[in-house]
Amino acid sequence: MNLRNRSKKSNSENAHDAVSIVDDIIEQAIASRASDIHFEPTQSSLLIKFRLDGQLSIFEKLPSFIAGNIIARLKVLAGLLTYRNDIPQEGAIQLNPDKDSAVVDQRISVFPTIYGQRVVVRIFYQNSQLTCLEQLGFSQQIYNTIRKIAAKNQGLLLLTGPAGSGKSTTLAAILRYMLENTPGKSFVTLEDPVEIRIDGITQVQINTHGEMTFPVALRSLLRQDPQVLMIGEIRDADTAKIATQAALTGHFLMSTMHSSSPAAGFLRLLEMGIEPYQLTSSLSGILNQRLVRKLCDKCKIKNEKNQSYEAVGCESCLGTGYKGRALIAEIVELDSDLRKAILAKADIDELENILKDKGHKDLLSAGKNLIEKSITSIDEINKVCGIFTA
Repeated sequence: MNLRNRSKKSNSENAHDAVSIVDDIIEQAIASRASDIHFEPTQSSLLIKFRLDGQLSIFEKLPSFIAGNIIARLKVLAGLLTYRNDIPQEGAIQLNPDKDSAVVDQRISVFPTIYGQRVVVRIFYQNSQLTCLEQLGFSQQIYNTIRKIAAKNQGLLLLTGPAGSGKSTTLAAILRYMLENTPGKSFVTLEDPVEIRIDGITQVQINTHGEMTFPVALRSLLRQDPQVLMIGEIRDADTAKIATQAALTGHFLMSTMHSSSPAAGFLRLLEMGIEPYQLTSSLSGILNQRLVRKLCDKCKIKNEKNQSYEAVGCESCLGTGYKGRALIAEIVELDSDLRKAILAKADIDELENILKDKGHKDLLSAGKNLIEKSITSIDEINKVCGIFTA
């Protein structure tokens, strides 16, 4: 089907076309393993973009006269209100078990703009290769540290990084590891939404627009005798305070938080109103991670000047030069020096210097390792982590 050269048709014909166009776009996105599909209205067209390995690229450009029908079809698939074009809406597209065996969920978000409604469809895949902790690609040192922290009966482990950095996958892998290695414990998660289903764990979906918010659910859940708790994200001071208190009173908690580095994570918790003595007593460690694109093995070339490999682009990688992603990470455990610095209300530079003096391996160190192994490029590490110096 040629989507680029469409002449104007009747409303009924356009509506019929919209059904087949949407089905085709979603099918091609799944075949490409895209994590998100963006339907972005402009003054003259509707741009269709796929997020492949973390990067958005234009897949299709549809004429504006069919945009309304495309958006309406997506809203029908998600059970949203087709007649409300002036409010944000969220929902889920019902899966076809016969066609989408690799897909476990499809979430949709609709938002009004000056040129029409913008829609993003997020696709969650079943990935049997990323279910175990040892499969994720952590260094041996980080892997051992995670296992040591997971063996504790209480405390707080935080995962930091931007959206799309693999935090949910890591949390699920840690939960599976604990489930297997610490049997007999009560596991409960609070998530918005539940992205990865895990047998043997009670998973609760939070509706942030309803009455059961993270703080409300967490307060009530602590009366349910949980031993291991996973909170999808610490977004506000109330959630941070309850989580910290729970970690101080015999619970093991894991959660995520948006932060650029472990040191910034310490300060963000303090800014949320956590007292320094509570933070040093409850926080076990911070794991900071990113995902970087892997060079396509079929087209990467060697730069003789710096002996590193660069992206080129071919049919196999859809012209991007990259195919798949790899994990880079750093982890910080609280020790006496860091505790003293936090209690003294040290700033981020002081905390970073303490870590540097201890020989802490940061994200750039992990990135350098992938460059040396010809897994990724200097350009990719520069984009994800900052300026790399050989």
